[in-house]
Amino acid sequence: MNQPAFLCSLPVHTLYQRPTMLKLLLFLLFFLSGFHQTIKKPYLAKWVITKGCSLKVVGSTNVNQFSCVIADYYKPDTLTFYKDAVAEPTRITGTLKLEVQNFDCLNPVMTANLRNTLKAKENPYLIIKFINLSRYPANYTQNGGLKGVVSIQLAGVTKRYEVDYRFIPNGAKALTLVGTRQVNFSDFDIIPPRKIGGMIQTRNELDVQFSLKAKILY
Repeated sequence: MNQPAFLCSLPVHTLYQRPTMLKLLLFLLFFLSGFHQTIKKPYLAKWVITKGCSLKVVGSTNVNQFSCVIADYYKPDTLTFYKDAVAEPTRITGTLKLEVQNFDCLNPVMTANLRNTLKAKENPYLIIKFINLSRYPANYTQNGGLKGVVSIQLAGVTKRYEVDYRFIPNGAKALTLVGTRQVNFSDFDIIPPRKIGGMIQTRNELDVQFSLKAKILY
C-alpha cells in the first residue's frame, strides 16, 4: 500500500520517535499536575487585627506610680506566620503603628509631660514590629504562654526585645495576644522627666504591655 507523500518525505527515525515523545509529554503533564496539588501554602497562618487593641506603659517616680494608655487602637493589618523548620521559631510579619500623641495618663499635666518626653512632635509614631514566636499557638481553646521577639521603634531609636506573651481565647477562631516587657527610657536615648526643680524624678524603667485582638484565618 502506498504511503502519503508527506509521510514518505519524513525521516524514518522521526516517525518512530513520535509515539515515544507523546508518552513523555503525557507523563510530564501527569507528574506536574500531581506536584501542583501537593504544593503547600507558603505560610502557616494569618491573623487579621480587629478592634480593641491597646498599649499601656507603667512607670514610677520617687513619689508615686503612673500609668498611660493608648486605648482602642485599630488599624486594619495582617500578621502572617511562617514555619521554616521544626526546631526554629515561628517567623512573623506585621506591625503595630501607634500615635504617641494618643497616650492618655488620665492627668493633663502628666499626659503632656509623657508626650513631650517621648518626642511626639519629632517622632510621632511608636512602632512595634513582630519578628517571631517561640512556637505557634495551635490550640486556641486554652490559655497559654510563650515567648517571642519584637522590635520597638520609639523617639527615632529602634531596639529588639524578647517578650513574654499570654494568649487568651476570645470566641471561635479569635484570640487576644498580650505581650509584656520592661524597657528603659535610656534604651531610646530618652532622659526620664523631672519635676519641681528635680525634686520629683521619674525612674528609668517602664513596663510595657500591648494587647492585640485578632481573628484567625488560614
